[in-house]
Amino acid sequence: MPLNSSYNEQAVIQAIASALEMFYGTLIEKIDGLNIRKIMKRKNPYLYRAKAMQSAAEIVESVLTAFVSSSEETIFGNCFFEPIALAASGGNKALAEGIDIMIQDDVTNTISAIAVKSGPSVFNADSKKRQEQNFMAASKLAQQVKARYDAYIGYCYGKKRDSGRGRPKMYQELAGKQFWAELTGDMDFYKKIIGYMGTMPEQYIAGYKESYNKAANRLVREFSNSFCNEDGSIDWGKLVEFNSGD
Repeated sequence: MPLNSSYNEQAVIQAIASALEMFYGTLIEKIDGLNIRKIMKRKNPYLYRAKAMQSAAEIVESVLTAFVSSSEETIFGNCFFEPIALAASGGNKALAEGIDIMIQDDVTNTISAIAVKSGPSVFNADSKKRQEQNFMAASKLAQQVKARYDAYIGYCYGKKRDSGRGRPKMYQELAGKQFWAELTGDMDFYKKIIGYMGTMPEQYIAGYKESYNKAANRLVREFSNSFCNEDGSIDWGKLVEFNSGD
């Protein structure tokens, strides 16, 4: 039996709308706050020289593209899936550490604890162990009320196959189609998420592009002022000294 077989479609759509607003708002805020000197402290100037980059614009475009690519994946994972899963499940936001959703089914006297993760490659050995400890702690809540306890790690996209090796787990791992179907009882829900977005993303693109272009212009100016010679060429010695010197 799925955890919820009668999800509220409007609640899901509203969760998606709020998540998209949070995603673009956070991403634009981060882009607006970029500072070239802080960025170049963390970058490898030798790589830029090895690639024969000759202009501030080339370096800034490389920096900005890498920043957005890295940031958008993190921001999206942090703000998008959990509220949608919560709305789709009909459960409650969990108070227990490392658990995102708790569902109490009075008919079957079952408490389900769900940890919502973005994709299936988020864990290393240490973080997986911590997740197991969090599930163990949450299971004590079910014991106190004499309820059956089920635990899930839900990966919101991708696929996850059980290797079948090792000791039995106290939780199930479900990914992509399987996770959303378990959460909603709808085998097509994982595809419906795309449909529910409708034209919502398009309303944010103009603001995002404006922020990106302003950042590109601002960072080129800052880079030129800090690391270029009077003739406009890059002062590699100054850049390397700033990055790696005393």
